Amino acid sequence: MQIALHTPGIAANFGNILRSCACFGVPLSVIEPTGFPLAAKDVRRAAMDYGADVDLIRHANWDAFAPLSGRTVLFTTRAAQPLQDFAFAPTDRLVFGNESSGVPDAVHEACDARVVIPIRGRSLNLSNAVAIALFEALRQTGGLP
Repeated sequence: MQIALHTPGIAANFGNILRSCACFGVPLSVIEPTGFPLAAKDVRRAAMDYGADVDLIRHANWDAFAPLSGRTVLFTTRAAQPLQDFAFAPTDRLVFGNESSGVPDAVHEACDARVVIPIRGRSLNLSNAVAIALFEALRQTGGLP
């Protein structure tokens, strides 16, 4: 299991997601560019002391990330498949788009599956969505700590 953030724009969300990855023991891929500096000092500031416990993998762009192994599962409000009905696999890469713009159509189409977290209202904060999705995926696959 792996979390992938496509061009994240808010450092505080990145820090919260790093903390979730540390707590659940999963790697975090960042598909650049980001909307904030991703230097070690900035990562430490955003993630507090959790960043050292995460395998952080940087990708220059989608093309550098896409051919890696594992099914790519995009979380998007444009999906029809609800989270609770989706069958996760231990090798899935859970992809989340930019907080304000999501992912480009080409990335949307390139993913193997598209999943929505069913909620009332418009959308969740990115770090909350990642935590919900990651927990459910790990629960289904027996990967909870």
